[in-house]
Amino acid sequence: MKLLHIVAVIAFLGNIATGLFWHVHAARTRDARLLAHTMDGIIKSDRLFTIPGVVVIITTGIIAAVVGGLPLLRTGWILWTLVLFGLSGLFFMAFVAPLQRRLLALAQEGAGKDSFDYEAYANVARRWEFWGAAALLTPAAGLVLMVLKPAL
Repeated sequence: MKLLHIVAVIAFLGNIATGLFWHVHAARTRDARLLAHTMDGIIKSDRLFTIPGVVVIITTGIIAAVVGGLPLLRTGWILWTLVLFGLSGLFFMAFVAPLQRRLLALAQEGAGKDSFDYEAYANVARRWEFWGAAALLTPAAGLVLMVLKPAL
């Protein structure tokens, strides 16, 4: 269970981090077609890695804690990691996913025209990058708690 848990965490955090990286990389071009392709790939990778990763992380984490005799809500580092993981999910559902869909729509619209309003796209992208960073840093902080297991 522990190995599956760790692999799922790596895939989950890695997917979020690389999504942010590839978007920044594509945005430098200001090319609507490339941005549409990039956002489509990010959305698909979330479906393939992030969302299933959440299920595997939660399932294997709970099983590992139960097998290890650790009470989930009375073990501080587990409780706070669950809170941070929940916040990440909230950020993703409330902000990241809707902004991703908006970015994809803006890029697709721009790709079909002779002109692309990159400034409008960039305004949405800044919000997406902020909330994406928040959705990455909260479970990353949880990872630190899981590894260090501080007395909380």
